[in-house]
Amino acid sequence: MKLKVGLVALLATLNLWALNVGEIPKELTISGQNGGMVNDGSPWSSSSLKDNVFVMFYVDPDEKDLNEHYTQALKKFKKENDLHFQSIAIVNLAATWKPNFVIEAILKSKQKEFPDTIYVKDKNKVLVKAWNVGDDTSNIIIFDKNGKVVFYKSGKMQESDIKKSFTIIKENL
Repeated sequence: MKLKVGLVALLATLNLWALNVGEIPKELTISGQNGGMVNDGSPWSSSSLKDNVFVMFYVDPDEKDLNEHYTQALKKFKKENDLHFQSIAIVNLAATWKPNFVIEAILKSKQKEFPDTIYVKDKNKVLVKAWNVGDDTSNIIIFDKNGKVVFYKSGKMQESDIKKSFTIIKENL
């Protein structure tokens, strides 16, 4: 009986840190040795996920192509519908064997190419630990204007996921 109660308490505690659709996730900051903004190294805080709809990509660099079809569809969707939402790409540098300096150089060029996208380096799996998002994969997270998670997919986006995400974006703008 004590084992069951202890297990339930442990699972409930772990769930407090998990990323749950319909909830505002635990506030976190990526800064210093943990990473930060690609453009200037300044801290990035999840508290900035307010007052706009945000589509966040949290990606292992080795899995960067897993949801490229979604990235292209999202660009087209945004342009065709003249929508105004913000994109954030947070790169899980700790999930790859590639040297950080190589990925950081690529990210700096991406930031110049796509100045409207916020690029963030996560050197120590901050989001994996704090929000329990998928590691060594591609994650898509959509936040409403209050910072609440309204969509979450870890792994490859299927056509049904893409359609659902587009509907959710439109409903929350």
